[in-house]
Amino acid sequence: MASQGGDFDALLGTNGIETFVVDHERRPVPILKSMIGLTTLLRRWRPDIVHAHMMTSAVLAWPACKLNGVALVTTVHNEFEKGAILMGLGDRVIAVSAAVARSMQKRGISASRIDVVLNGTIGSARMTGRSEVPKALEHPAIVFVGGLHPRKGLPDLLRAFDAVHAQYPAVRLYVVGDGPLLDSYAQTAREMASAAAISFTGPQDDPYPWMLGADIFVLSSHADPAPLVLSEAREAGCAVIATHVDGIPELLDQGRSGILVPPSAPDKIADALRMLVADPALLQAWRAKSQIDIDNLRIERVARQAVEVYERAAGPRGKPPVS
Repeated sequence: MASQGGDFDALLGTNGIETFVVDHERRPVPILKSMIGLTTLLRRWRPDIVHAHMMTSAVLAWPACKLNGVALVTTVHNEFEKGAILMGLGDRVIAVSAAVARSMQKRGISASRIDVVLNGTIGSARMTGRSEVPKALEHPAIVFVGGLHPRKGLPDLLRAFDAVHAQYPAVRLYVVGDGPLLDSYAQTAREMASAAAISFTGPQDDPYPWMLGADIFVLSSHADPAPLVLSEAREAGCAVIATHVDGIPELLDQGRSGILVPPSAPDKIADALRMLVADPALLQAWRAKSQIDIDNLRIERVARQAVEVYERAAGPRGKPPVS
C-alpha cells in the first residue's frame, strides 16, 4: 500500500500489508518526487497490477506503470468531481455502481474498459472489533449518517421530519456526522417546531451502534455514486428510505430492500416516514426487506470481482505462477 498514511495504517499492518509513504501533495515538485519514488518502488517490487483509488494516485501511478510495463487499474468513487475523467488513465476502470459506469462513458471512457464492482462493506476487516451494542434511542427513531454538506440533502430530511413530527410527536431524529454545514443545519433545526426532537450527535468514530438502535434510516442525497452507509444500514436491520439517484437504487435492489423517493422532495420523504411510523407492522416488514439479497453487499463478493478485474488487466503481462 503506497499512500500518505492515515487512520488505517495500523489495520493494514495487523493484516500483513506492507505500507510505503508516497506524498500526494498537489504541487509540481512533490508530485515529481512522488512519481520518481513510485517508479523506483515498482522496479523493486515488480507488481502485476497497480490499483489507484483517487485522482492524484492515478496521475502519480500512470507514468510509473508505463515505464515499468505494469497494468493500471483505477476505481472511480466520486464521479461527480470534474477531475474524475483522470481515472480513465487506467487500463481498466472500476465503477462503484452502474450509474457511475454510465457517467464515465458519457465522459468518453470506452465501455470496453469499464467494470462495475458495486460497493459493499459487510465482513470488512475495518469492522473487526466494532461495537454491536445498539445505541439507546427514543422510538420511533430515525437516523441519518453522512457528511453535512449540500450533496447529502439533509435540509430535505429536516423539513420532512418537521411535518411528520406535527402528526406523530413521539418520533425522534438523530443526525450523525460532521461537515462544513453542521452549524448551519443545526441552526435550521433549532428554528423548527420539532427542534426538541432533533439531535445532532456530531462526528462519531463508529456510527454503527446508532444504526443498530434506529428504526428507520434515511439518506436524502441529491447525488451519491454508491454510498457505503446503505450497506451498513441494511446490515443493522433498519427500514431504509433513500433517494432515487445515482447508485442508490442498486444498493437497495431497485426498491425491493428499501423505499426509494425522488431527490429534493421533502414531501415524498415525509410520506414514506408517515407510512412507516403509522403502521408498526409495515415498519417491521421493511426492516425484514432490508435483508433481501444482503449477501451481495459482502466484502467477499467485492474482493472476488476486483480480482477478476485484475486478471483481465494483467492478461499475458502477468507474472508466471511460482512452480
